[in-house]
Amino acid sequence: MTTGPGASVIERLKPRLQGVRGRLTPDAPLAPYTWFRAGGPADLLFQPADVEDLGAFLAALPPEIPVLVIGVGSNLLVRDGGIAGVVIRLSAKGFGQLEQVGDNRIRVGAAALDKRLAAFALESGLGGFAFYHGIPGGIGGALRMNAGANGGETTQRLVSVEAVDRKGTRRNLSHAEMGFSYRHSDAPEELIFTAGIFEGRPEARERIQADMDAVQRHRETVQPIREKTGGSTFKNPPGHSAWKLIDAAGLRGSQIGGAQMSPMHCNFMINTGEASAADLEMLGETMRRRVFEHSGVLLEWEIKRVGRFASGREVAPFAPPRRQ
Repeated sequence: MTTGPGASVIERLKPRLQGVRGRLTPDAPLAPYTWFRAGGPADLLFQPADVEDLGAFLAALPPEIPVLVIGVGSNLLVRDGGIAGVVIRLSAKGFGQLEQVGDNRIRVGAAALDKRLAAFALESGLGGFAFYHGIPGGIGGALRMNAGANGGETTQRLVSVEAVDRKGTRRNLSHAEMGFSYRHSDAPEELIFTAGIFEGRPEARERIQADMDAVQRHRETVQPIREKTGGSTFKNPPGHSAWKLIDAAGLRGSQIGGAQMSPMHCNFMINTGEASAADLEMLGETMRRRVFEHSGVLLEWEIKRVGRFASGREVAPFAPPRRQ
């Protein structure tokens, strides 16, 4: 029997959740759901059966209980103290379907992998999606952060988004309402994306396959794809490449505990073994400080850091000194 904070959350919510069909897990370890394989538990993990189930759960959830959505965890760092409230994770079974909904359009569930969208577009003879073959994430995350690679971005292919709000109401957003910018969307944080409509262009399958092969070769050549990593650690500052700034500061391969900036691609942070989330975040903040001292450029995190610090494992964010 669990005795953590999740038990009290379950007990409190039980009368409200009659009819909810999804899986509820109190004090659920989250490290297995992240590529870093680090971090603490969720007070409560909810995996809804489908969109109707998600809406019913959110409608029943008291507004003061915080909610966080996670996807495949490829660019997520969960802190060692875990996450308060409810974590929602959409399943591929309930939210991972892909279907062609017009000559050039594909409806994609938020839990579908980016690589699956690229493969489906290839099968459908639709070009413009090869860059997704190189992104190790899910469509929900791609929508939230305007994911991109190899010269392509989500904003270039997206038509509209389906979502559920904090009250359990279904919403539809146009491309313009998403407010995309570099690795960012202005869509309200409370929205849980459930699907997106994407548009491609007719193209020969041989050409699409060649583009996907080129993306794969690039990844295998320059990225540590077989490590426990979170992908690109920092966004590219305007006019700069983050990895070049890190390399110029002599920080390639830098290490704190089990956390290391990859010797292969120094904007990729990896868990070499048993790194804590604090090791990883401390390494990232150290990179931000050292790069700023060397070049005057302040790096911004691309990896999302969430949750509570464990006692004694707090990490202060680097803040540049104020000019006198």
